[in-house]
Amino acid sequence: MLSYVTTNPGKVREAEQYLEEVRAVDFDYTEIQASELGPIAARGAREAFAHVGGPVIVDDAGLFVDDLDGFPGPYSAYVEDTLGVERVGELARQEGTLRAHFRCVIAYCDGEGFAATPEPVDRGERRGQDLAADDRATASTDDTVDAGDVPVKLFEGSVPGRIVEPRGEGGFGYDPIFEHDGETLAEMSTEEKNAVSHRGRALAKFGEWFQARTQ
Repeated sequence: MLSYVTTNPGKVREAEQYLEEVRAVDFDYTEIQASELGPIAARGAREAFAHVGGPVIVDDAGLFVDDLDGFPGPYSAYVEDTLGVERVGELARQEGTLRAHFRCVIAYCDGEGFAATPEPVDRGERRGQDLAADDRATASTDDTVDAGDVPVKLFEGSVPGRIVEPRGEGGFGYDPIFEHDGETLAEMSTEEKNAVSHRGRALAKFGEWFQARTQ
């Protein structure tokens, strides 16, 4: 069975719309520091595969504000915890920009290679460059952390929008300041949000590919 490494049951419910069988697995993989989502998710998928011993998916996501050079991007969770969502919105508006997008990368690993398709494959060549010093030290002394250079297939989804004053009571994270088609994600129902979400779009791509791979 395919394992989705997450503690968020909402993610699994969303994944079930695109996958026949998927289960949640709670596993604390290393979240490396990197300037892109792909290497972060790929590293997590390798570790998760080594832990689970079967096919896994890991996701990483972030809010990218166009005129802030993509900030906060891969650092979205950290920035939310330190600066806060409303401060990010203020910074964006100070720069005179409203344009932004949410982006999600689904990383899949099953220990096998992949035939050529449009979606990229992370082969781990950048792993040593992306790891912070503490992560490299851990990886060199703890075999459970080093999953090697097994290939990881990446699937990206993105949803465009703009930064607005906070509105809405639903959702989480940056949802109240991100407007898509006239509504913030926090104003949408779960069903409405899933229908347009960056994660859903990445899962749709992955689900179609995974069905063909497992037939």
